[in-house]
Amino acid sequence: QVQLVESGGGLVQAGGSLRLSCAASGRTFSGYSMGWFRQAPGKEREFVAGITGSGRSGYYIDSVKGRFAISRDNAKNTVYLQMNDLKPEDTAVYYCAADCRGSGWNCAYWGQGTQVTVSS
Repeated sequence: QVQLVESGGGLVQAGGSLRLSCAASGRTFSGYSMGWFRQAPGKEREFVAGITGSGRSGYYIDSVKGRFAISRDNAKNTVYLQMNDLKPEDTAVYYCAADCRGSGWNCAYWGQGTQVTVSS
């Protein structure tokens, strides 16, 4: 079993930055890929970024490339999402997920989410 706790969300003006953190406990952290997803009001949850267990490879949706960066610290069992140049369309609840597999980033464990609101 894996427990995930997100933090770092909040209200920020367009063009600002936030860093989300996700602390994991349970199984060996470095053994699985991690992902960040988001769900905006009235929309389906979507994949935002993912990172392999080693941290060597990161993956992003096109709309956040060049603005967001995913990283992980396996010694701290934590994955991060640095979000820069935020836009109002980035407003959503952001979820951390663990043990993600396949090209569709199907993940077995989920956090409770943290709200990110970007004002124009």
